Amino acid sequence: MATSLEQMFARLRMEDRAALIAYLPAGFPSVNGSKKALGVLAQAGVDAIEIGFPYSDPVMDGPIIQAAADISLKSGTGAKEVFETLSYVNDLGLPCVVMTYWNPIERYGIERFAKDISGFGGSGVITPDLTIEESGIWGGAASISGINRIYVVAPSTSDKRMKSVVDQCSGFVYAASLMGVTGGRATVSTQARELVDRIRGASSLPVAVGLGVSTREQAREIAGYADGVIVGSAFIKVLLEAEDEASGLIKLRELADQLVAGVREGR
Repeated sequence: MATSLEQMFARLRMEDRAALIAYLPAGFPSVNGSKKALGVLAQAGVDAIEIGFPYSDPVMDGPIIQAAADISLKSGTGAKEVFETLSYVNDLGLPCVVMTYWNPIERYGIERFAKDISGFGGSGVITPDLTIEESGIWGGAASISGINRIYVVAPSTSDKRMKSVVDQCSGFVYAASLMGVTGGRATVSTQARELVDRIRGASSLPVAVGLGVSTREQAREIAGYADGVIVGSAFIKVLLEAEDEASGLIKLRELADQLVAGVREGR
């Protein structure tokens, strides 16, 4: 049976448009504030949600996401809150995946983690620091639970290795548009389109581009050639910089409206 994420990409392919996937860490800016923010994103028309599992050593994340994760961790956010947030997004009617480093999965229990992702309504998991050589147990657990395994490829990934990675993916392939950590950029890397083309040469899965998208124009550009546009740091930044929760949610809605419009103008 197809996950809700797979169903979404199939529907949007028929509509000839890309998806906007919004990232927020669980428990940020607070447990209740996280739910309010996710509700705002849903109302604005984002197509799917990526929930971050806050972690103390986020090697792929830039300073903005690290700051948000630190706030989440200091408030006691852990697996319980991540799965509560996952359930909340499922109730909103949006496909949802969890982005987590490997250590929290191992601590929680590999098979149990996969089972609970499915049980709380999640479609899959993005594992940025898990190599395919070390993912045999995870792959088996994910298959048993019927969830998507999403791996990250970068411009530096060789063609041979890319084929090996995308063969292990399901749901979509996460294309990191540039080398480095997450965070908004003034322009989208010129390597992004080339990377999408390379992935498409190795797989028929949808390709979603992340790292650096923060404006309507960037979203429009990527939506013209990719199947999904992932935005995280830009959303987090407006919440971090807001004077209070209410004004942060207003700014979040304004940005989400712009990015939704940009994605839908892409084709």
